[in-house]
Amino acid sequence: MTFALIIEWLIKGFVLVLVLLGGFAYLTLYERKALARIQSRIGPNRAGPWGILQPIADAIKLIFKEELIPARADKLLFILAPVVTLVPALVITAVVPWGTEVMMFGRKVTLYIADINVGVLYIMSVASIAVYGVVLAGWSSNNKYAMMGGLRSSAQMISYEIALGLSFIAAIMLAGSMRMLDIVEAQRNLWFVLLQPVGTAIFLIATLAEVNRPPFDMPEAEQELTAGYHTEYSGMKFALLFMAEYDKMIAISAIGATLFFGGFRGPFVDMYPWLGPVYMLLKLVILLFGMIWVRATWPRIRYDRLMAFGWKVMLPLALAIVFVTAAGIILAEQVNPLFLWSIPIVSLLAGFTAIMMLYRTLRRKEYARA
Repeated sequence: MTFALIIEWLIKGFVLVLVLLGGFAYLTLYERKALARIQSRIGPNRAGPWGILQPIADAIKLIFKEELIPARADKLLFILAPVVTLVPALVITAVVPWGTEVMMFGRKVTLYIADINVGVLYIMSVASIAVYGVVLAGWSSNNKYAMMGGLRSSAQMISYEIALGLSFIAAIMLAGSMRMLDIVEAQRNLWFVLLQPVGTAIFLIATLAEVNRPPFDMPEAEQELTAGYHTEYSGMKFALLFMAEYDKMIAISAIGATLFFGGFRGPFVDMYPWLGPVYMLLKLVILLFGMIWVRATWPRIRYDRLMAFGWKVMLPLALAIVFVTAAGIILAEQVNPLFLWSIPIVSLLAGFTAIMMLYRTLRRKEYARA
């Protein structure tokens, strides 16, 4: 380890944080424009040409907004909670590779901050910390609605984290490694979304629940809890909580693109390494649009059904996917390589069975009410 390498890490970390914070600002504009388009509205169009200065206007408004702390709140935890929520959303992307190596200033520079052989384990560890910030924000506010939002968030995150972890295992087994660069390299010829489509769907659904996005936004359900865990927050403290949600969206889209959609891999990346970040950005934009599309079209589901879906559908299906993936890999290695294609076929059958059982249960409840 040299002094130049430490400086390189610091610069790359600083640039990544700036990109995430800037990405958060313009992700809000992207979401508002996409929602307006889907709902036949115009969207932001006043601040700057085509509304591109709207995030800056929102930032100025929040900076100068009055800061309030409830009289009976736990002041230390009330102030720390937004920071505890935001920091994991920023540091989780440290192991995500945005490319291979490029020549800059006469030296080879890697397009990632950390390359550790347990990158997936690092991601799961950091992701599990984020729940503390939300729970502390609800508890420290000394507000019943905020507390209820914090409790809902902790139960929801714990419930869906198990299915999320099992979807990671499918990608780990297909790549034979927990190192993020190895997982990307294993998808050089075939993306894992094609080998394990149901595992990818489980990952995408579980991540929506993890970041409290619709239709899993029960911790901040405005019709029931005013604003949920951030009811008492205003000004920059509210902005940090808001920032954390959107930075988590960017982070999980980057992780999803790496695990299942080939990461920075694409045509001519080996010849032109700078194309790696471009491909990652394109995949990020598409995955983020999927989250926005879900918000625009799906209604919020009832809390008891949300929890039942996590434990009774997602968890058994994720366990089945892990078993199917393991069996397919063993058969491909020991019997015939063509057995690898049994993984997506059997996985889709398992997913279809789960959907039919869910449909049958909902129909039975509908007949019982009639």
